[in-house]
Amino acid sequence: MRLKISLLKEPKHQELVSCVGWTTAEELYSCSDDHQIVKWNLLTSETSQIVKLPDDIYPIDLHWFPKSLGTKKQTQAESFVLTSSDGKFHLISKLGRVEKSVEAHCGAVLAGRWNYEGTALVTVGEDGQIKIWSKTGMLRSTLAQQVTKAKVNCCCWSTLLGNKDSGTPVYSVAWGPDSEKVLYTAGKQLIIKPLQPNAKVLQWKAHDGIILKVDWNSVNDLILSAGEDCKYKVWDSYGRPLYSSQPHEHPITSVAWAPDGELFAVGSFHTLRLCDKTGWSYALEKPNTGSIFNIAWSIDGTQVAGACGNGHVVFAHVIEQRWEWKNFQVTLTKRRTMQVRNVLNDAVDLLEFRDRVIKASLNYAHLVVSTSLQCYVFSIKNWNTPLIFDLKEGTVSLILQAERHFLLVDGGGIYLYSYEGRFLSAPKFPGMRTDILNAQTVSLSNDTIAIKDKADEKIIFLFEASTGKPLGDGKLLSHKNEILEIALDQKGLTNDRKIAFIDKNRDLYITSVKRFGKEEQIIKLGTMVHTLAWSDTCNILCGLQDTRFTVWYYPNTVYVDRDILPKTLYERDASEFSKNPRIVSFVGNQVTVRRADGSLVHISISPYPAILHEYVSSSKWEDAVRLCRFVKEQTIWACLAAMAVANQDMTTAEIAYAAIGEIDKVQYINSIKNLPSKESKMAHMLMFSGNIQEAEIVLLQAGLVYQAIQININLYNWERALELAVKYKTHVDTVLAYRQKFLETFGKQETNKRYLQYAEGLQIDWEKIKAKIEMEITKERERSSSSQPSKNFSLKH
Repeated sequence: MRLKISLLKEPKHQELVSCVGWTTAEELYSCSDDHQIVKWNLLTSETSQIVKLPDDIYPIDLHWFPKSLGTKKQTQAESFVLTSSDGKFHLISKLGRVEKSVEAHCGAVLAGRWNYEGTALVTVGEDGQIKIWSKTGMLRSTLAQQVTKAKVNCCCWSTLLGNKDSGTPVYSVAWGPDSEKVLYTAGKQLIIKPLQPNAKVLQWKAHDGIILKVDWNSVNDLILSAGEDCKYKVWDSYGRPLYSSQPHEHPITSVAWAPDGELFAVGSFHTLRLCDKTGWSYALEKPNTGSIFNIAWSIDGTQVAGACGNGHVVFAHVIEQRWEWKNFQVTLTKRRTMQVRNVLNDAVDLLEFRDRVIKASLNYAHLVVSTSLQCYVFSIKNWNTPLIFDLKEGTVSLILQAERHFLLVDGGGIYLYSYEGRFLSAPKFPGMRTDILNAQTVSLSNDTIAIKDKADEKIIFLFEASTGKPLGDGKLLSHKNEILEIALDQKGLTNDRKIAFIDKNRDLYITSVKRFGKEEQIIKLGTMVHTLAWSDTCNILCGLQDTRFTVWYYPNTVYVDRDILPKTLYERDASEFSKNPRIVSFVGNQVTVRRADGSLVHISISPYPAILHEYVSSSKWEDAVRLCRFVKEQTIWACLAAMAVANQDMTTAEIAYAAIGEIDKVQYINSIKNLPSKESKMAHMLMFSGNIQEAEIVLLQAGLVYQAIQININLYNWERALELAVKYKTHVDTVLAYRQKFLETFGKQETNKRYLQYAEGLQIDWEKIKAKIEMEITKERERSSSSQPSKNFSLKH
């Protein structure tokens, strides 16, 4: 990936350009010390002067009113705030009319920013004050005052008198993603101040020189800072350092996030740098610009503009992005051209587009490309005839693919399409903000869409893919901690669909999408997990866990037999990936990891677990056993054991458990095989997996009340055993007899009021009880023999 620089031979401004701002993806406004506001049209390459400001107004910062709110009040959306050196900020319309000028600070107003909702404006100035204003320019509050030694009422007079101790200038400001916090500079410090009074303020030393610029991205929640120490840095929202650059030759004068949070740009003297969100550099350009004082990204995130010290406005397009899938590599060579290379035969295809390419995704044998007006869907079998349909909005910020369909996210909503271009659904929930969604907070499978809620980060919304309606009875998946990253598995039946997620403690959990109403079904898989991915060919999960790379060959083991889960894992040392690596993809048996320095590392895992998954999904149990005997690995046998139990294939389960030395479980399975009815077998298999409640339900639905009572007695669940006996008016004496025997064994007296109530006047007759039990067994045997050949059966009491 690199930047393609565009710079005019002669500058359009006579003086230093202080700020720039995009209205659309093709239109830019620039402000200069020559008092001119100039509009740039990139389609026609024309420039026009919008307004000539008074000679005493020197513009410093410009920020357009949020576009997403333009439908509510178009006139407000077509305006921007301009801060200036005379202590005022000005609300100016798109046509150049100054709607309002407001006295804001003593000394220059160094920065002004609208919040994401467009309901408030924050300004900072030379006087060290941070002020919050309404959208009409009415002062709401003075959020903070940066003072060095003594607060002076009028810092203008103190500045004239040469007293520099009145306040520390605040050079830059940014809103938090939820518009509830403000980040601003204070010398070498960064400060995050909540709007609520008395809330905790976060402050830390960020640079060794004065901090000149900050930016806070709403999608990835990361902070950028740049200073006179010639470094740019990346921080998380808790002030923890994630990346610090090497010192440059000159102070870093500007930084800015791309809208989707995947890239950011850095500006310095004769320098424009493109970086990944983790900090490492994609490209470095050295245009003849002087210092770049301000950087603005276009709404679609494909190009960047810089305000230059020599009167120029520099434009740079992001090109040479790459997408890879199996043996195909797609490269964006120009703004409207892609090159497809098949590395197996070195065949090359060129794809031409009518409009500029904004987003693309290559997966599941399809390339999905979004331009500013249309969406193109290519099959890898035919690159010549794409399927094309028009888009409602041209600002697609995310494309996600599954085997059967793909998802587009833009400023207006979330849309699901088939690969034939047919619109399927558009899931919605109250308060949904599509501008902050990314690949970590949205997940797609063949039948389910999962979206993390931003208002309450402990909640995941689940939708049916085909209809866009909430899954099941509309319940939410709720967790005890904030969730950071979510991922749906890709294969198998809808009823078996699983979702894995990482919470803020970096714990990895898994739960069934269909059974998320039960809290106990959310099970922890691992700790200190930083990134995860499901395989696209089978339900194998991988993650980077502290200093280890871990693969869960059969994550469903936690629902079947948690004891053998460690035996189904593959682990290897991951210290070679250094700090903060990310899993980019998991295709087939190859995992691609991007290291902190930007390099890609490919890890190949064993192909045998995927083959085992395929055999089991096709019920080829003999082939599965043959494969395990060929491979001779405990991991594969353990996976087969769990898979066999999950699919209730007792013969295979017995073989697999014997192979991993679980003799007690072999004996238990052997006893299950001898049970007379399929309901009893199913119930005992559910008990084997720890699903006691479901086992009881199976028996009760089959009319096997005694067996349901007996499993509760065996588990010493006395309350439930008596409850069932009383409810169905059978075997009350049996329950009381076993209870009495249990108490006598441990030398205890009965204290349970219900047991005392039913035991009153009742004589325990073991002969009678055994006869009733034998009758129940005979009845079950006869019923099963009428529907299938009889089998030997023995029950021990």
